[in-house]
Amino acid sequence: MPHLNSMVVCAVHLARKKENLCAFLHYIVNDIAQEKSQLSHLLLGEHDIPLTCLEQVVTVNDTKGKKKVLGSNQKLKFNPTELILYCKDLRIIRFCFDEAGPESAKKVCLAIAHYSHPADLHLLFGFEYQGRRYHESKEERVNGSTPRGGIQTPIFDRPSDWDREIKRTGASEWRVCSINENYTISPSLPEYTVVPVSLADQDLKRHSLFFTDNRIPLWCWNHPNGSALVRMASICDPAQQKKIEQKVFNAITKSHPQRSDVFRYDLDKCLPNIQDIQSAFVKARQICVIDPFEESEERWLSSIENSRWLEHVRAVLKQSAEIVYCLDGKNASVILQEEEDRDLSCVVSSLVQLMLDAHYRSLIGFQSLVQKEWVMAGHRFLDRCNHLKRNDKEESPLFMLFLDCVWQIMNQYPAAFEFTEAYLTVLSDSMWIPLFSTFLFNSPKQRAQHLMDFAKNKAIPQGEDQVLYFPPVWDWSQQFSTKNQTLFNNPMYIGKGAACVQNGEVKTFRRTKQKTYSSTLRGTPASLRNGLKGGEDALPRRGSLVSELKPDFSPVKDESPSERFFRDWFSQPADQQGLLIPLLMPSHVALWKLFFLRWVPEACIPKGGPITAYHKLSQLVDEIEILQSQLRQYKGPSPGTTPLPSPSGPPLDQRRMYFKASSPNDSPTPPDFLTSSFPFTPMGNLCRRTVHGTPISKFLNGARIWLSTETLANDTV
Repeated sequence: MPHLNSMVVCAVHLARKKENLCAFLHYIVNDIAQEKSQLSHLLLGEHDIPLTCLEQVVTVNDTKGKKKVLGSNQKLKFNPTELILYCKDLRIIRFCFDEAGPESAKKVCLAIAHYSHPADLHLLFGFEYQGRRYHESKEERVNGSTPRGGIQTPIFDRPSDWDREIKRTGASEWRVCSINENYTISPSLPEYTVVPVSLADQDLKRHSLFFTDNRIPLWCWNHPNGSALVRMASICDPAQQKKIEQKVFNAITKSHPQRSDVFRYDLDKCLPNIQDIQSAFVKARQICVIDPFEESEERWLSSIENSRWLEHVRAVLKQSAEIVYCLDGKNASVILQEEEDRDLSCVVSSLVQLMLDAHYRSLIGFQSLVQKEWVMAGHRFLDRCNHLKRNDKEESPLFMLFLDCVWQIMNQYPAAFEFTEAYLTVLSDSMWIPLFSTFLFNSPKQRAQHLMDFAKNKAIPQGEDQVLYFPPVWDWSQQFSTKNQTLFNNPMYIGKGAACVQNGEVKTFRRTKQKTYSSTLRGTPASLRNGLKGGEDALPRRGSLVSELKPDFSPVKDESPSERFFRDWFSQPADQQGLLIPLLMPSHVALWKLFFLRWVPEACIPKGGPITAYHKLSQLVDEIEILQSQLRQYKGPSPGTTPLPSPSGPPLDQRRMYFKASSPNDSPTPPDFLTSSFPFTPMGNLCRRTVHGTPISKFLNGARIWLSTETLANDTV
């Protein structure tokens, strides 16, 4: 298969063929970028940008003081001297036209703007690329095929995936339901869902008519105590609302071994709306990436707080913690209600499960969580990511909000997650690479329909598994080498059965049997560190589930059950494989610097930042694993021989850590290429005033096809 770069040139190089309309924009950075990113992408060159990653195309004429944001099929009335590309991954690329004629400059700007606004989903580059990849790799699949292309993450498009999840969580009173096969009930739900055993299929079909988009309640997860987490859309008919709700509540109550109460949370009332979240993200991005770093640190941090992005992060984490209390502390089932059940429900349900279930803090478990609660639950990725740039009002970074919340928990409990913040950042970037099915569609039905049409157009045999010809993003081998994928591995991760050292004693992570918090006040031990990063004191909470407790965790007069639950939890060492509750005071919720500041040279710390600790820990873990391997390979003595351990550890391609064990000759200081932006390079942002863009004439060298401005104006995609 040819390297993608052979197909990825500038938009002005594009042929008139439809498959080329959404190829990638390639830009060239001058020699000021002395340091190369350590994360090498197999599909994208170091400075390739997918057209779906472009947020805005801005043309500038410095001499006339003019600036214009270009859309599709627009005219440009002035000769640009500069082109600025604002990217959704927060990069900013600036081109100057010092060596290009005015007409050439116009053509370049209009071509890029035109092709970054595809008129149809099938014009995204992935539909052409995956078609070629499928046919070119046909022989490999025949000779050495593995189930679903070797992807270990469950896709939840088959009953067996749901069955395994039911068994894993012990949800014995729930069953797989197939009434939505072929999407006959709801286009936004998966074909297979999980429902209470006590609800018959015929009842569900009748009830579905009264829910928004016919979305019957969607089971998410079961607690070991029997309580269930369920998502539900609004009921459209007020006359039927009470009757339908009562039937749903009764069925969920029957599924609980103690017939516990069911609590409902209306997320539309409890949390900010999608427009507020989008507005806050845009402001935070402006402060971090676009505005100059000239203000004092105090004013800059105040600006970040005033953007309200971190406020929304705290609000979502707080709401999730309250639901955790209901499920774990009150032993009660919970229904998350949202009008369409496709936005905030995805965020909150995922975070609740992440806090309660250590399985979802493993790499495969986390990917299955995203697949289950986002992709198959019908989150509108196409609209919320605004891939087709049709409606800015529908755009909202809800998945980004979720990843930021995950990072906040990870930052406080770094040993509880198998993956790293580099993995989360790469996952966020993958939303803008239109080569995978995960983030391209609004619903399972839309995905199935488009991929069916795609298979027909590309002569792919009927009945072929869609995962094979248009894979999800979880097949990371398509994007990164085995070595680069080791950057996803957290050297501090504590698996099941691990021990910790507390007050000089080795202790296994165990908690006493969970109490139900509903009645009398009980005392607790003095404050402990709780296994938190940096030994921070636990968050005082009072007045609400996660507001303020006394710092010393002493009993409070008239303490509510919820306050006691959180006080008890923070008084004990955190079980890295059990329940995790994040600290939510403003001082504990931080800006995710690797994501927001990775392209900003002024914010880059040479040989500094969290990567320095990651570097040393990785080397230490690699050395330990080498020694363990040598011990396993050690051969016992035989007559006349002296036993020797195997001189080598595991093969290089099987070692889990990116940074390998150091030798005695290695320098004790971190390597020069390590910065706080690692594995990204801050020179990717060419917006800085101290950096000059590449002359566009060099970029256009070797152009095969020139599109005239008249052609672009008349061309309809």
